[in-house]
Amino acid sequence: MGRIFVVELEGRSYRCKFCRTHLALPVDLVSKSFHCRRGKAYLFNNVVNITIGALEERMMLTGMHTVADIFCCCCGQIVGWKYEAASEKSKKYKEGKFVLERGRIVDEIDFQNEFFIDTRPSMSDAEDA
Repeated sequence: MGRIFVVELEGRSYRCKFCRTHLALPVDLVSKSFHCRRGKAYLFNNVVNITIGALEERMMLTGMHTVADIFCCCCGQIVGWKYEAASEKSKKYKEGKFVLERGRIVDEIDFQNEFFIDTRPSMSDAEDA
């Protein structure tokens, strides 16, 4: 197995929920109105830091498509799929595009504002005296 080179995207980005690896930029977002088995999904023109699985014919909500699952190159978690071919003429716009499942990615803004509450017991200043 070769060495993995991770692309660091500039500015705001969508990242892997599991390891925070950069996956896509907002400028490459085509649509937020896609769905998958687990909920919402986003369609992108381009994604980075992924590996692509085997091609398979899959019946989707919008018909039969040839797709390949895509995985985060760092942690190996499945993050979505790539459309390789669509059988219906009206769905050809999806070919070559990527779908990232919303439940498997985070928007950089989502975790920049995270804060953690320390739940360990501690003493107050009055108890120190």
